Amino acid sequence: MPLQTAGVLMCRWENSKLEVFLVHPGGPFYAKKNEGVWSIPKGIPEAGEELEAAAIREFMEETGIQPAVPVHFLASLKLKSGKMMHVWTFLGNWDEANGITSNSIEMEWPPRSGKMISIPETDRGEWMSLEKASVLINPGQVPFLQRAQLFYGNKND
Repeated sequence: MPLQTAGVLMCRWENSKLEVFLVHPGGPFYAKKNEGVWSIPKGIPEAGEELEAAAIREFMEETGIQPAVPVHFLASLKLKSGKMMHVWTFLGNWDEANGITSNSIEMEWPPRSGKMISIPETDRGEWMSLEKASVLINPGQVPFLQRAQLFYGNKND
């Protein structure tokens, strides 16, 4: 069975356009990278943890934001890495002035140095249009943006 990841894509309507909330990975490796590295908040389920529960937990750990429930299943897709990614969605609110609160992880830096540093798993979050998100998100996650557009439809419908 491939490695599983589960996440939540928070969306909102802004000026009759659907926007998505994405996060940027923390740490020195990603500090100067932007295009193709943003992500839906996600992570690996713990042993025996339901995928939806893992998605909600990971969203909260990476953002400090409590998702509005219920969340709605969006899609499961196999990524290039071989991981199977499962994503839920909800319409939510977040004020950029509040920033995000992310859990920290330990990583070796510089690589092969033996020195461990603590970094935030995500260093910032942002509301963005689907067009902007399609450029900034990890390319393997673009289909989730398309599914969100289909799920929420057009506000003018």
